[in-house]
Amino acid sequence: MYSALNALAVLLAVSLVQASPVRIVSRQASNDTQLLTDLTTVSGYWGQISPYSDNAEDYFGVQFVGLPSGCQIEQVHTLQRHANRFPTSSEEDGTNDETFASKVMNFTKANPSTSFSGPLAFLNSYEYIMGESYLTGLGASTEFMAGVQFWNRYGRTLYNASVGQVSYNASFANGTARPKPVLRTTSQSRIENSQINWALGFFGPSFQVVPDATVANATSDFDVVIIPEGGTENNTLASYDSCFNDNIDAIGYIGDADVYTYIPVYLASATARMNAYAPAGFKFTTNDTYAMQSICAYETGYIGMSDFCTLFTEDEWAGFENTLDIEYYFDYSYGNPTGRAQGIGYVQELIARLQNQFITSSNSSVNSTYDDNSSQFPLGQLFYADFSHDDVIVSVLTALSMDFFREAPTLTQFPPDPNRHFILSHMTPFGGRLVTEVIGCSSADPAPVQNHRTQYYPTQYGYNASSASNKFIRMRLNNGILPLNTIRGGACDGRIDGMCAMSSFLQSQEGTYALSNYDFACFGNYTIDNVGSQGQDYDGTISAAGIVQ
Repeated sequence: MYSALNALAVLLAVSLVQASPVRIVSRQASNDTQLLTDLTTVSGYWGQISPYSDNAEDYFGVQFVGLPSGCQIEQVHTLQRHANRFPTSSEEDGTNDETFASKVMNFTKANPSTSFSGPLAFLNSYEYIMGESYLTGLGASTEFMAGVQFWNRYGRTLYNASVGQVSYNASFANGTARPKPVLRTTSQSRIENSQINWALGFFGPSFQVVPDATVANATSDFDVVIIPEGGTENNTLASYDSCFNDNIDAIGYIGDADVYTYIPVYLASATARMNAYAPAGFKFTTNDTYAMQSICAYETGYIGMSDFCTLFTEDEWAGFENTLDIEYYFDYSYGNPTGRAQGIGYVQELIARLQNQFITSSNSSVNSTYDDNSSQFPLGQLFYADFSHDDVIVSVLTALSMDFFREAPTLTQFPPDPNRHFILSHMTPFGGRLVTEVIGCSSADPAPVQNHRTQYYPTQYGYNASSASNKFIRMRLNNGILPLNTIRGGACDGRIDGMCAMSSFLQSQEGTYALSNYDFACFGNYTIDNVGSQGQDYDGTISAAGIVQ
């Protein structure tokens, strides 16, 4: 049961955070030596550890973003990432950060008569204050806000909300109880805590018209399925657990190796600049300088500020982001032979829900003991909310063959191309979300609408449920409408508003499992040559013969 104390903590955190603004980005390679000090701009270069901000609806190139007349969103599936966390134990993440912090603190303790100078003077008394892996308070507030936004954007029209209704109502208009929605999460602390705080925002127990200081019934309106994470069990929301080859360094960590080849490419000048302020006997390496950028992002995600954040140019921040793009592209996307396999399980679940079918046996990361029954895998819900990780979202996009993201990040160019497509700050920031909308329309070919239209009530633009027999799919990534016409094979070609007829979308996914080569990609006996040196595009898969598909 969620305690009143926890609820109060969330409310205090939320009071410090405003609704996420839409991120409007016009990036240019600056070739600038001036240090970038605006934290809002800096934080847009933090890849998957960026704070959440909506993409503009047309960010991914879909120019007609309005919902057509005679249409309405009838069902929504959200794959929701956890929000701000502490660094993990990964070598290039928390371990490198902690190594650098220890190096500084050990030096200052052993050499009290010498000191860092200029902008690095704060290091003379610096202490590392972060934990490991857990959700932060700002992360909790981000998830709370995500739940509120999901109600505002989708819940109001899905449930035909009454005037002034600010959150979900567990009863129909006649007073009878609605069937309880089922949410799903993994058992990992930051994922489950994200689900808890998202639910507080969507279901609204802490901001009812009549205040309830005890928040006694905070979880009474919904059920939660908690799928174990951390072992070898099947779990589409933590699919790496059951894909054993992903846990082999030479296969699963191709991108990590590539990161260390790119760090010296973009941080040589910054490292020399840091050494100009270092005392005798202390020497910054490029890995140290990289840790300073990482600590900036994580401290900001924890306490909202950091003295490390004003030490770099915009190009150097662009280089930092490119290292993160490199890591995820070559660990979880087209650049890794397990990329499709790690996303195919969720794609299978999405397809099953769209077709109102249980999954009674598994050939992937699907856990059919959860997916073969209505209590844990209900069919026909108006919305589905699954809580997961950034890498799973990346792998799902890969498994879908969303080729908009196919081009690999550079391993050599600095500054990197600002107009590239695979940019994690726009794909999987903290609190990121991949949303699949099921849209019902009266016409089989509704006229696209260029401009956004707020849906104040379900029937505002001519929607009638009884005549909306034509179903379409539209997907959003952090509010930006995805170009489904870039799904390989052309089944979703023909529209300019990101919508794809349901039958065509299902057709586009008919070969996805075969393309993943799940069994061999995850369990086959194969090796990767020259890890971290080639930037190989595996198309996210590998055949039993070791031939890239």
